[in-house]
Amino acid sequence: MQYTMNAIAIKFHKATTFIGFLIVSTLAQANPVACFNTNMGNFCIELFEAHTPITTANFLSYIESEAYTNGIFHRSIPDFVIQGGGFKIVTNSTGNSIATVNTFAPISNEFTISNTRGTVAMAKLPDNPNSATSQWFVNMKNNSANLDKQNGGFTVFGRVIFNGMDTFDAIEQLSVFNLGSSLPEIPLVDYNGIELLTDNLVRIGQVTVTDTAGVFDENTLSFAVDIGSNTILDVKMQLIETNPSYVFEVDLSNIQTLTTSPTNVATFSTASGELQIPSVMLNATTVVRNVKMRLIDPEIYQFALVSYE
Repeated sequence: MQYTMNAIAIKFHKATTFIGFLIVSTLAQANPVACFNTNMGNFCIELFEAHTPITTANFLSYIESEAYTNGIFHRSIPDFVIQGGGFKIVTNSTGNSIATVNTFAPISNEFTISNTRGTVAMAKLPDNPNSATSQWFVNMKNNSANLDKQNGGFTVFGRVIFNGMDTFDAIEQLSVFNLGSSLPEIPLVDYNGIELLTDNLVRIGQVTVTDTAGVFDENTLSFAVDIGSNTILDVKMQLIETNPSYVFEVDLSNIQTLTTSPTNVATFSTASGELQIPSVMLNATTVVRNVKMRLIDPEIYQFALVSYE
């Protein structure tokens, strides 16, 4: 039996039209994923490469240059944001000190995605939408009413995944101190108010980047898929059954057509009804490859897991 993705695409477009092309709070994304280890816990950020290519490339450039290695979170405003990317710990002949991160040229604003809890966005100068460089922040609550509307909108370029918000919730509970004009709202661990030690800082150790075509998080599989005719869709599938087989159903309310294709993209065969995803990240350390699924119900777009490596 030959399956067609054209009908699915039409229904996807109808769903998109129904919501008026509004920015939704959660978007399906694919590759890459940046994982950070810190003294307050670990977290991973799924980067929205297809929607914010300039910002994602900029963020990856800072990671590659090790600008965020030994970095610190220098700003915490509970129930608002936690910010990093501006300062790091450097070691010289006199010991450790806090230094500013060397920045590249500012980038163009790419605001398209709403600043909801768990999303990651670029910081920038007031009244200058195109001034973002190295600093970024995590939204600790839904800040869309504020940050989506000022200064051209703050560019969301990723989201925290794999329970990583537990780390930021822990940072949010730390006491905040004013250490001067550069660090007026810094979260510190067990600070005595007299002598600042390296151990008092919320420190980033290493940052690793994994290229993946899909992410499975909170029973949701997110990926981009080539359905033919030069059409790439951003898709989310919910896990709805695990026995006797794993069954996923496409979430029609969260489908978008991409204007550019991500580096890693799934493919769908209209002849066989087979969906093939090159790789799927399950957690910070586990990636499965060559994931194959079969369309078992074209009416409600359900797929069954066939195999993986």
